Amino acid sequence: MFKIVNGWLEKAGLEGPVLEWTSWIAVVVGVVLLAWLATMITRRILLTALSVIIRKTKTKWDDALLERRVLHRAAHVAPALILYYFADAFPGVDDLIRRLAMVYILLIGGLVVNALANAFVDVYRTLEVARNRPIRGFVQLVQIIVYVLLAVLGIAIMFNQSPFGILGGLGAMTAVLILVFKDTILGLVASFQISATDMVRIGDWIEMPKYGADGDVMDVSLHTIKVQNWNKTISTIPTYALISDSFKNWRGMSDSGGRRIKRAVHIDITSVGFCTEEMINRFSKFQYISEYVDKKKKELAEFNEVNKFDTSELANGRHMTNVGTFRAYLEAYLKNHPKIHQSMTFLVRQLPPGEHGLPIEIYVFSNDQRWAQYEAIQADIFDHVLAVLPMFDLRAFQSPTGHDFRALGATGEN
Repeated sequence: MFKIVNGWLEKAGLEGPVLEWTSWIAVVVGVVLLAWLATMITRRILLTALSVIIRKTKTKWDDALLERRVLHRAAHVAPALILYYFADAFPGVDDLIRRLAMVYILLIGGLVVNALANAFVDVYRTLEVARNRPIRGFVQLVQIIVYVLLAVLGIAIMFNQSPFGILGGLGAMTAVLILVFKDTILGLVASFQISATDMVRIGDWIEMPKYGADGDVMDVSLHTIKVQNWNKTISTIPTYALISDSFKNWRGMSDSGGRRIKRAVHIDITSVGFCTEEMINRFSKFQYISEYVDKKKKELAEFNEVNKFDTSELANGRHMTNVGTFRAYLEAYLKNHPKIHQSMTFLVRQLPPGEHGLPIEIYVFSNDQRWAQYEAIQADIFDHVLAVLPMFDLRAFQSPTGHDFRALGATGEN
């Protein structure tokens, strides 16, 4: 090309150094114009047309190519190809220009592969299987391998060396490479184990106090796992930490269809006692336990009669207690509660008494796992429990307050 331009300018009457410099300038301007023209045709015409076609299609994978700018990055190859094919126009530096153009093409190729891999992950995440089998870590491993190979090829091209010789030299630096890529290797092993054992999925609620994580998993990658906490902050956990440290995954609760309610009401032991006839008659009017009271009353009367107990003394024989009847009421109340999962663990139990009174614990599961709704169900149940407690002549235990001491002082003054 240089000779052709030089001949044209010589025919035009130029000669000497002016001819030489003018020829060089004309060649440079011509190649730059060709590169610019190739860029305009590629980006303004071909890319615009392809973008319009892609947006009109019903498939989603091609939209991911646009969003990740795969085609836009590939378009940068056009000017590099122009420089490569017209390198002969620059005698003396043509070999260097070809090498630089090839390295630039490799760089663009790496960016295209990176964008293509990210687009593949975006499309994969739209599938149902993505929740159970995240592949972001494996894709990142492929990206790293591609970057290393392209870097080796780039160095081989620039220094006119065999890439196998460079790779052989890297083999001698294994110890250094292991140290440099320690986190990558650990992350790779952890990614395989997490995927194989199905430990974590995108969307799982996990707790890991060591890293301040308590929320939903947003992303599982080669090096890190991102968790969006309930306060909308984001915690980043090293992937291998899920293998080396302990964490809690709430997926089992989500899959079970129920969420546990485990809470106790503490009863003042001094309010516990045998039921009087008046109390039994009153309890029999409570719809949830009316049948229970009648049945229990007959059962105890028959037992005491058969065993000839002198029931004039409450210490003899068996008698109903207000706390036992209260437990029966709670069981009946919860069995009729529309928000309690009846097919899962269902307990209303008495725990060992202690310094805070006698704990009556409710251990059941709600059938609504949503956090706000779950808390509302739990609060409604214990609102009712605390409100109905005095109807069984029972008192909830609480430590003395200032009000109690003032009331005691007022009683002493009177």
